[in-house]
Amino acid sequence: MRTRRGVVALFVASLASLFLAACGGGSTGASSQTTLTLYSGQHVQTTYALVAKFEKAYPHIRVAVRSGDEDSLDAEIVQEGARSPADVFFTENSPALEYLQQKGLLARVNASTLALTPSKYNSLNGDWVGVSARVSVLIYNPSLIKKSALPSSVLALADPKYRGQLAFAAGETDFQPIVTSVIQAYGKLAALSWLNAIKSNADSHVYPDNETVTNEVNRGVVAFGVIDQYYWYRMRAEIGASKTHSKIAYFAPRNPGYVLDVSGAGILKSSQHQVAAQHFLHFLVSTAGQKIIAHSISYEYPIASGVTTDQPETPFHDLAPYPITIAQLGTGQAAISLLREVQLL
Repeated sequence: MRTRRGVVALFVASLASLFLAACGGGSTGASSQTTLTLYSGQHVQTTYALVAKFEKAYPHIRVAVRSGDEDSLDAEIVQEGARSPADVFFTENSPALEYLQQKGLLARVNASTLALTPSKYNSLNGDWVGVSARVSVLIYNPSLIKKSALPSSVLALADPKYRGQLAFAAGETDFQPIVTSVIQAYGKLAALSWLNAIKSNADSHVYPDNETVTNEVNRGVVAFGVIDQYYWYRMRAEIGASKTHSKIAYFAPRNPGYVLDVSGAGILKSSQHQVAAQHFLHFLVSTAGQKIIAHSISYEYPIASGVTTDQPETPFHDLAPYPITIAQLGTGQAAISLLREVQLL
C-alpha cells in the first residue's frame, strides 16, 4: 500500500520524466532513443562484445542484432531492397560486402572512419570499412601426419596421396576466398580440376563448417584440414591445452592457399538512421573497438587504429599471405559458381 509521501514522490518523478522527455534530455527518454538493426554474419562472441561496448559509449543508441550466415543475409538484403530493416551489415568476409556494393545498396562511409583502417583493407569505393582479419591455415593431427608431410602449396591438396586424409568445409564463406585465390593464380579450368580432386581426396570429410573440421582433426578422425587460424585458437581456449591434440601450420609464404580474409561493415543506403550507423562503424575501427578484438577470444586480428592482438598467436606483421587484393577477391561469385559445378554447394 502506497503512503501519501510515496504518491507525492511518484508524481514529482513523473513530472520530471515528462519534462526531460519534452526537452529531449536524458539518455533513456524514448524520444531520444535510436535503435540500429545490425545484420551480422560475424561470430556472435565478437559481435556482442562490440555492441555492448558501443552502447555504453553511445547510451542513446541501441543495437538490435540479427545473426546468420552472411551469404543468406546478403540475399535477404538484396531481396528486401529499400524496404530492408537492416541499418548496418557486419561480415566475416569482404565478398559479401562487395556483392552489396555492386548492387548499389551501400552508403559511403565517412572519410574519418575509413582513415582509421589501412586503405588496402577497405572498399575501393569507400562503401565499407575493414574491421578485422583472419588467415587460412592447415590444422593437422601429429599422430596421423607429420608436419613435414603436409602440403606447402594449395595445389598439392589435390595429390592422390592425401586421399582420405583431407578435410574442408566447402559451404563455409571462409573457403570461398581460397577458391577465388586459386582462380586468380591458375585460372578457372585449373581451379575446376583442383576442386574435383580435393573433393575426391576428402570424400566423407567434406564438413558443413570449420568448427567440425577443427574438432574432427583434433579427435583424430581425419589427418588434416583447411581452416582459418582462429578456429584452432578458439578450440584450444575452450577445451584446454591438455585436450588439444592438433596443431596448425601455414602454406608456403605467398602461396595462393595462404589467404588473408578481411571482415568489414557497411551501411545500407536505405537506413533511416544514417548518423547513428556512421557512429557504429567509426566505433568498430576506433581504438576502443579494436582493443575489444585484440583482447577477445575471437582470435581475430585487429587491423585499424594501430591496435595489435594481445593473444598468443603469430603476429600480424609476420604473416605472409598471397598478395590478392580486396578488388580481386571481389564478390566471390566465380568461386561459388565453380563450387556448385562440382556439387560442393
